[in-house]
Amino acid sequence: MAESIYFYTFTAGNIKNMKEIIGRTEEISRLNDYLDSGQPEFLVVYGRRRVGKTFLVRGFFKNKFDFYMSGAENASKGQQLFNFTVALNKYSNLPYPPVKTWQAAFVQLRHFLENKKNKGRIVVFFDELPWLDNSKSGFLSAFEYFWNTYASSDDKIFLVVCGSATSWITNKILRNRGGLHNRVTHQICLNPFTLHETEKFLQSRNIVLDRYQIAECYMIMGGIPYYIEQLQKNKSIYQNVDNLLFNNSGVLRNEFEKLYASLFRNSEKYVEIVEALSSKNKGLSREEIVKITGVADGGTLTKMLEELELCDFIHSYYSFGKQKKNRLYQLVDFYSLFYLNFIKNQPATDENYWTNIIDNSSHRAWSGYAFEQLCLMHAPQIRRKLGISGVLTYSSSWRSKDSELGAQIDLVIDRRDRVINLCEMKYADNEFTITKEYDKVLRNKRSVFKEETRTSKTVHTTMITTYGVKHNEYWSTIQSEVILDDLFE
Repeated sequence: MAESIYFYTFTAGNIKNMKEIIGRTEEISRLNDYLDSGQPEFLVVYGRRRVGKTFLVRGFFKNKFDFYMSGAENASKGQQLFNFTVALNKYSNLPYPPVKTWQAAFVQLRHFLENKKNKGRIVVFFDELPWLDNSKSGFLSAFEYFWNTYASSDDKIFLVVCGSATSWITNKILRNRGGLHNRVTHQICLNPFTLHETEKFLQSRNIVLDRYQIAECYMIMGGIPYYIEQLQKNKSIYQNVDNLLFNNSGVLRNEFEKLYASLFRNSEKYVEIVEALSSKNKGLSREEIVKITGVADGGTLTKMLEELELCDFIHSYYSFGKQKKNRLYQLVDFYSLFYLNFIKNQPATDENYWTNIIDNSSHRAWSGYAFEQLCLMHAPQIRRKLGISGVLTYSSSWRSKDSELGAQIDLVIDRRDRVINLCEMKYADNEFTITKEYDKVLRNKRSVFKEETRTSKTVHTTMITTYGVKHNEYWSTIQSEVILDDLFE
């Protein structure tokens, strides 16, 4: 990946010299294309709380909007309309009077925009759009009318809307079956940082951590810019975790409840699903989720699972060679995994808790599983290291049908060039040693896999570790290696 700090100069409107942004290479490229399209644009930017949606939009446009307002959480219709009037008067320098309906508000906005002298792009930004749609507020119908009768026919208009409430964005905008059906011209789902972007972000804040520590930070907080931003440069990663998560006043200690409540209406059921998935690292089937949570097996469950996956909280996958009906769901959000494992039932009495359990069994068990998820999130980097970026591949997991054999593989890369990589992921603070006993485990897994799947392809064992595999007498068991540094590429 190329250097992740970008500067752009826009020719449209009054936008010049973009603010420094870390990463977001693809998103910035797409925004430039949309800006120069020469046609009206309706862009939706969405993603989980704290992932940097507003920062991306404001940084890209350097805060130079023709109109900008943000919805206020839990505010009444009257309060939202008051905020609208304040924003409109700020940008127009005219005394627009307060209004009582969203229909009247959008009439004022249209009047203001039609009288602008700007010959370039007219950028209109509504942040936290879902919060503007109070019960019976009439906001959505007024917003639809504004776009359909005016903005969609003006080539200068660039309308950007943003929101963390993914269920609202998905159902009311992206899948709208009314006046906004197929009206969105582009959408950007903003994902967490990669390890590469996380490293660049830390460097930009003069926080010095080696890659092992950055990986541990990522395994706790994920690539969420706001979380990473809380780190203090004069503390170790362990001290930072204690300060942010195990201190009574820690910034991230109570983030869990806020996180799901901000994204989903009636978030309690979503949390129940997440908590159920946290109980089994290898994932649950739909039937198992229904049994544990009591959520009815129907369209509502389908919608919740889709929305959780859309927000990168869960991941669905199929076991190698299995049909779609055998789909499994797995919790992959690092912060949620960490919270449910260590914070939910842990009273904030030991403010050095994380520092004190570095070497115990619970830390080792968590870090092993979290490292597996870290690897799975960086599958493109793994393929690049293996030299198969240009080869069609299909990734899955596999578990022996004979439970007594205990053979399972968390990442199977099935390649079009007739090779299958069975990936073993091991987290260690130094070189990993393949012992005589573990060599037997690896050979057994490969043998059982070939026998049960009856594959005619060549099967390779790939080790993915932090610092590589020690070249001892059993090293020849494996065909390829990937190390932590490769995941930062």
